[in-house]
Amino acid sequence: MASMYLSIATDIAQRIINEEFTVGSRISGRSLLASHYNVSSETIRKAVALLKDANVVSVSQGKEVSVLSVEQAYQFIEHHKSMQSVYSLRQEIEILLTKKNEIDVRLETILNDIIGYSDRLKNLTPYNPVEVRVPDDSHIIGKTIAEIRLWQHTGATVVAIRRDTDIIISPGPLATIHAEDRLVVVGDAEVLQRSMAFVNKKKIGLDEDEI
Repeated sequence: MASMYLSIATDIAQRIINEEFTVGSRISGRSLLASHYNVSSETIRKAVALLKDANVVSVSQGKEVSVLSVEQAYQFIEHHKSMQSVYSLRQEIEILLTKKNEIDVRLETILNDIIGYSDRLKNLTPYNPVEVRVPDDSHIIGKTIAEIRLWQHTGATVVAIRRDTDIIISPGPLATIHAEDRLVVVGDAEVLQRSMAFVNKKKIGLDEDEI
């Protein structure tokens, strides 16, 4: 791997700067270096070639490696530090761009969802509660909520009953309706008209539901 032999070359250059290897001294042969770094001889050859090209070391025909310059070792490290920094920044940019693309896609999905929800909400009929007064002669007086079947007749649902100063929240199906009760109902835009018409029917003989 390129990063492996570059790392080894950088390490050798740093050791030269630290005077572990002095100028004019010979560094162990490639086979010994390979053993020291626990890599193949080919990896060491590439690492030494990098240092040779940068005039940090020289290589004899007998493949002995000699130290040439501390200054060149320093420049070698600085050069590759900057190269690594550029590479790291490029990698970071690529990662950020990928994340940005993912965020853009997610934002587009969310915006489409919001638009979709908004469109559906526009089509929903408002379910604002309204009150319907039960007159004294209403045909539903004395009956339970279950018996009058308000939803079947009007599409309205009773959510509360106001009786004098009391209010019965979520009355059950067995709740009995009294005269002058005010039924709090919810439904579509025309629920008030339909509910009033139904509740205001007078009790005359048998109820239509009893026929």
